[in-house]
Amino acid sequence: MAAAGAAGALAPARAAYTPDDTFVLLRRRWREVTAGPAHDSDGYRARLAALGRAAARHRAAMAPGPAWLWPDEAFPSFTATPRRLRIMAQAYALGLGDEGLARAVADGVEHYRRHVYPAGGRATGNWWHWQIGVPRSLLEASVLTGTGGAALAEAVDHYVPERRLARYEGNSTAANRVDLCVVTLLRAMLGDDHGKAAVAVSALSPVFETVSEGDGFYRDGSFIQHTFVPYQGAYGVTLLSGLATLYAVLRGSPWDLADRRIFDTVEGTYAPFVRDGACMDLVRGRGVGRRSFGDHERGREIAAAVLLLGESAPAGVRERWRAMVKGWAARGASRPMLEHAAEPAFHARLAAVIDDGAVPAAAEPVGHRLLPMSARAVHRRPGWCAALSMASHRIGHYEHGNGENLRGWHTGSGMLYWWAEGHGDQYSDAFWPTVDPYRLPGVTVSTLRLPDGAGAGWGDTRTPWRWVGGATDGVHAAVGQHLSGLESTMEAFKSWFFLDDAVLCLGAGITGADGAAVETIVDNRRTSAPLTEGEGWAHLDGHGGYLVPGQELRTLRERRGGGGARRAYVTLWLDHGVDPRSASYRYTLLPGASRQETRARAAAPDPVRVLANTSRLQAVHVPALGLTAACFWNAGTAGGVRASAPCAVLVRERPDGTAAVTVADPRCDLDELTLTWARPVLEVLGGDAVVSGGVLTFERPARWEGASVTATVRLGDR
Repeated sequence: MAAAGAAGALAPARAAYTPDDTFVLLRRRWREVTAGPAHDSDGYRARLAALGRAAARHRAAMAPGPAWLWPDEAFPSFTATPRRLRIMAQAYALGLGDEGLARAVADGVEHYRRHVYPAGGRATGNWWHWQIGVPRSLLEASVLTGTGGAALAEAVDHYVPERRLARYEGNSTAANRVDLCVVTLLRAMLGDDHGKAAVAVSALSPVFETVSEGDGFYRDGSFIQHTFVPYQGAYGVTLLSGLATLYAVLRGSPWDLADRRIFDTVEGTYAPFVRDGACMDLVRGRGVGRRSFGDHERGREIAAAVLLLGESAPAGVRERWRAMVKGWAARGASRPMLEHAAEPAFHARLAAVIDDGAVPAAAEPVGHRLLPMSARAVHRRPGWCAALSMASHRIGHYEHGNGENLRGWHTGSGMLYWWAEGHGDQYSDAFWPTVDPYRLPGVTVSTLRLPDGAGAGWGDTRTPWRWVGGATDGVHAAVGQHLSGLESTMEAFKSWFFLDDAVLCLGAGITGADGAAVETIVDNRRTSAPLTEGEGWAHLDGHGGYLVPGQELRTLRERRGGGGARRAYVTLWLDHGVDPRSASYRYTLLPGASRQETRARAAAPDPVRVLANTSRLQAVHVPALGLTAACFWNAGTAGGVRASAPCAVLVRERPDGTAAVTVADPRCDLDELTLTWARPVLEVLGGDAVVSGGVLTFERPARWEGASVTATVRLGDR
């Protein structure tokens, strides 16, 4: 905490801003963004009333002393005290209080500044409070009430000097950089400072650039913060919200943002990880266990940012986004989006979209999105969705820090999330505090006991392996992970084949020397639904089916407690024994399948042929689709296709003699890749490949950064 000033009565409000038409516009825009469009509905009026009551309550309870502004929040109170001041200021800006409320805000800001945030004070503890959290709240409270002064400006300049934006590195990147620019712009608005406004806007430039390492946006749609953590659902939300605000506030000003690259991220980076209004946990970092339904809360924040950013987007883009958000709201039955939209501005924008009959509710998309740079995949089919979280030499198993997510050890060990219709809350309702952290769905793990917070903090829990990723044609996918256990000797080769109605899961080369059993968790559902087991299959009522041919499927039904909650679970797993040597597994997930469908599928010839399941190659063939899919851990042959080097391949042969050939270089290190068929390749009809002597050649695959490339070819006779 900074050195406290002298105790005493609250200081009077500082003088109002000096006139400057440019900053009058910016301050008005800031208030408009905060207030949102008025909406004539009981829901909107209820939110205004709740905000007014909260502001009145905070104003009445304010009792300044040398160690607090509110007696229940002793200084430094980095979060609660500034937040209360902002709530009061927001209420004033929305016309929910008189000038006395504005004076109370100004007095409170000045008191907090003198006792906690004085110019020349020493910043201790978490840097974020001093440079982002506290100054943003204090500055925003001043802007919303039209008050402020030189003392607050001097304090902000002390903790957030302009040189903070001089270099794009450390904790001045991506979302943190946007936050720092927002603080700098608010500081400019406080003192009508054109120079600081220009600095704030120019310092945003690196945020829009795509990167190939470290923090930021990648070409494949990934967003990384803390160097090793996919973070669309936390830092990424902050970034998108901050930029949406800046676009809205600066529009028509001398600092109007002309760069439109952020618009591409809405559908390329964020939307793939939002399902029915909830943001998937595999891109939420260490925040997954903070509270129940946090995934829905983050989904609402993404929706709010998208609607606000849409006001600065071209008309066609804006309408497409509005339809997308309306679809999220329409399908989000677990936590209805409009009902839980507490902020008046977001509630008003969302209600306007929902009430607009000209805006359709976009359907859930169908297809596959693979983001190799962040080791994440999402597979959407009618009625269900699956998402995969992996670790690699680039991406950590998990992130812990600030005492959070201390048992998220195995979330990068191939955790396979899936949702069937009616189960949008599967991982929302107290899942993280109650689930067995050694038995997360889809993972292969050593049961060696780990301490809380095992591994390095802040996401640097990477594996040594580069072969993590796969190939997708946008509909189907072959995804693989060369896995090492966190702080264990366990190693495995895991592949997932994402198909029309199923996910086929293969594992091979599973070894360990920890003196502990190794398990593959087929599933771990938070449910009390009936489980039926048959020969080589199982079915969970209302959820889906599982095919486990030729293996002993173990099951457990239990109630687990944690975080003040207790929940029922059904766990299905395969036991590879203590210190296994080259163990393997095969199972198929059938989301949404009925018991009868599961039983019939188990009794009939499998429509998916497993061609190989070894530590050198995992491959399948689906005759009905003409599809061959393979994860080549080494050069090899599968289904008549020989690959010259480690890679992922999808071949979709068509009745007309052509084939779509999709390949990827997950290790990002190949200068050349050749594919040779039992049927010769006659010509390349399209795509980034050449054919010679019947051999298909892809040049410099390493430059694709793990992305999939498709060539269409004409094949000769066998």
